[in-house]
Amino acid sequence: MNQKIIEALERSNKWWKSEFMLEFKLREVYEEIKKFLHTRQIISLNGLRRVGKTTIMLKIVQDSISRLGKENILYFSFDDFREVKIMDIIKSYSRLMGKDMDNGNYLILLDEIQKVENWQEQLKRVYDEHTNIKFIISGSESLFIRKKSRESLAGRMYEFQVNSLNFKEYLLFKGKKFDNLSLYKEEILREFNSFLLCNGFPEIVNETREVIGKYIKENVIEKIIYRDIPQIISINEPAILEGVFKIILNDPGEIINISGLSNELGVSRQTISSYLGYLEKSFLIRKLYNFSRNFRKTQRKLKKYYPTIILPELIEKKELFGKIFEASMVLNLGAEFFWRDSYKNEVDIIKVKGQDILPIEIKLSKLEYKPLKTFMENFRVSKGIIITYDSREIMGKIEAIPFYEFLLR
Repeated sequence: MNQKIIEALERSNKWWKSEFMLEFKLREVYEEIKKFLHTRQIISLNGLRRVGKTTIMLKIVQDSISRLGKENILYFSFDDFREVKIMDIIKSYSRLMGKDMDNGNYLILLDEIQKVENWQEQLKRVYDEHTNIKFIISGSESLFIRKKSRESLAGRMYEFQVNSLNFKEYLLFKGKKFDNLSLYKEEILREFNSFLLCNGFPEIVNETREVIGKYIKENVIEKIIYRDIPQIISINEPAILEGVFKIILNDPGEIINISGLSNELGVSRQTISSYLGYLEKSFLIRKLYNFSRNFRKTQRKLKKYYPTIILPELIEKKELFGKIFEASMVLNLGAEFFWRDSYKNEVDIIKVKGQDILPIEIKLSKLEYKPLKTFMENFRVSKGIIITYDSREIMGKIEAIPFYEFLLR
């Protein structure tokens, strides 16, 4: 047996030898994942670096020990084991623990699996051969950043995206609960500013501005751009990739014209298009489509891009706070669509659920509602919302609501 693998197994699976204690604070996505733990399919967790995927995996371990027994649960991270095959890990575990993998039920959790070459085919083979093993896998970017890689696991997997904490989760992490939002308004607004600063990363919720800035730049942005993406996809110019990201980072909510950006950076349209795709699949940016009832039109129109991370120095610039506030609401609400017509009427977020459509404008204070009204008339929608920083008003079918009431209620 490979001694390094054995050492990693013993180090990572502390529950084999002693009682396993884990401090876990409620995450909304975990409540969704729990509904699928009993199924045969693989559960896939992906999302931005450092948002808590590993902690969720360990929570699944904790909740499964009483049902499966602690020795029938295996966790392994491929972070430092890119050359190792999945079956080698399982064989090493089987020999170390004296397990016959054809008998009994097992839970196997494989972290940072995207670092393994051809992991999809390897996992498919083991999954098909062992119906008694439940697999949980995770990756620090989309596990399907390569084209066609999803096909080999079609029907065998449920995917879940783990995001950074939303404002509601952040308050739970801080141990804050406000039953009377009006009474605690000032404290809520102070907490919101702290929430913006830490970007919802669980590890730095209580850190200083200096620590937060260094953490985000070095542990998230630089590692994704200069290490994670190049390990999976051949990137000729990581500096150009960083340049594309910084344009979006410094101007949240920008409508990107690929031709204009390619001319500005001196690279081809195809390169810009590919790099935007890699940044999106690594969860550094979020793309919003221009809403239309016609799917083809939606795909063809220009897209809006928001960074999923906001640097502390940008938050501190008063002239940018309107854009920062807008970006935060877009991320908190998981927005997928905005709307803009040929007359440049624009609505920040269009929420779609089944046949229900809700247009949402985001404004710090000025209650501009003409674009909302235009959208509502064009699409025959009966209600519109303006999310504000701290203003409240009803204007016919349009209601202005402070963000904290909208998010926390």
